Amino acid sequence: MRKIKRIEQTAIQQVKRKRVAAYARVSSGKDAQLHSLSAQISYYNHLIGSRGDWELIGIYADEAMTGTKDNRPEFQRLLGDCRAGKIDLVIAKSITRLARNTVTLLETARELKALNIDIYFEKENIHTLSSDGELMLTLLASFAQEESRSASENVKWRIRKNFEKGIPAGGSMLGYRYEKGVLQIVPEEAETVKLIFEDFLSGMSTTAIAKKLNRLKLPTKRGGLWSKVSVDTILRQDKYTGDLLLQKTYKSDHINKKRMENHGELPMYYVENSHEALIDKETFAKVQEKLKRRAEKCTATKPTGPYLFTKIIRCGLCGRHFTRKFTASGKQYPKKAKWACSTFQIYGKDECPSQRIPEEILITKTSEILGRDDWGREELLRTIEEILVPEHNYLVYVFHDGHMEGVHWENHSRQESWTPEMRQKARERQLKINAERRKADANTNKNRS
Repeated sequence: MRKIKRIEQTAIQQVKRKRVAAYARVSSGKDAQLHSLSAQISYYNHLIGSRGDWELIGIYADEAMTGTKDNRPEFQRLLGDCRAGKIDLVIAKSITRLARNTVTLLETARELKALNIDIYFEKENIHTLSSDGELMLTLLASFAQEESRSASENVKWRIRKNFEKGIPAGGSMLGYRYEKGVLQIVPEEAETVKLIFEDFLSGMSTTAIAKKLNRLKLPTKRGGLWSKVSVDTILRQDKYTGDLLLQKTYKSDHINKKRMENHGELPMYYVENSHEALIDKETFAKVQEKLKRRAEKCTATKPTGPYLFTKIIRCGLCGRHFTRKFTASGKQYPKKAKWACSTFQIYGKDECPSQRIPEEILITKTSEILGRDDWGREELLRTIEEILVPEHNYLVYVFHDGHMEGVHWENHSRQESWTPEMRQKARERQLKINAERRKADANTNKNRS
């Protein structure tokens, strides 16, 4: 007798693919290095894509970034995705590509190991999740760090030998290009440098000069916008006099690479007439004296602590913080404090069309929000996380507990704030203007007849 046996359907087990990412880095922006980076990216795209059991999550690549620092943007993005549970395996060409700093390397390997994420270094054939992975990693990372230190010392030795011969270390500055160990004038940039010095001696502030240069569409050396700081840097560059003072700064060490002021720790070298001057020494000295006087004046009036709303008001248009400024006024009008977006202050309304807010209005509206008048900066910081300015005449108070409250505000009319003396002076000034106009019109008619 024939028997029939039913076979139950069984689900096909799907193989879970390993989520893989690759990290690549080059230490300079030179064409050869960038070509190397492109080759690394292509290689990892092919390697990971050809494996059926691997899923490509992403390739994280840092351009012109040193391996001794861990503040590399793509490196930090890789760590963020690892912490978010998006990656199972990280591949790097070698230990030195991931980091030359032993501490950074071991901290990264241990953190990812705690997350059960493996790092595979192809050149050394090391898996950090293996039993002997960390021991080998420690030894090889120490060699890599020592190699970095040795290379750094060799570079420093070469630069200092050049200093002894009066040869600068290179770099770029507005008005010059560096060619064969000598600074050569760039004519169109030189005119911008001269304009900055002339405007400053004529009485313009560094902020006003920056706005003028941006309005004239004259770029910085790197093609960006001008700011108060960039103008101030130009005005302090003694290289524009044709002389060089070499080794004014130095780097602390090969890992931190922090630039330090040279206060006698290393020898400095003064080279007279090393290149063609853009600014004569007398003009440069006048500018330095004027900068010194302004700095002393600012230091004398600088507050001992932060202002009431410092780092609290944020622009809703560009995201920058508001800063405190005094409005420009004539002798008959007292100066009043206002808060304005720092982008607006530096670059003007073309970059951020935000609005200045009088400090007295901010205090009034904040008192309304807090429900009390006897508050200070500490009380404000305990209650309010930040004050957003999303549009004109509107403030949004963001509390630490997450809720928000919006308020409208209106600026007081100038006429309402005028005193009788101000009104009388305004009348007299207008009568004088009218009289001068009538006199000019009479002379014009007389000449025509």
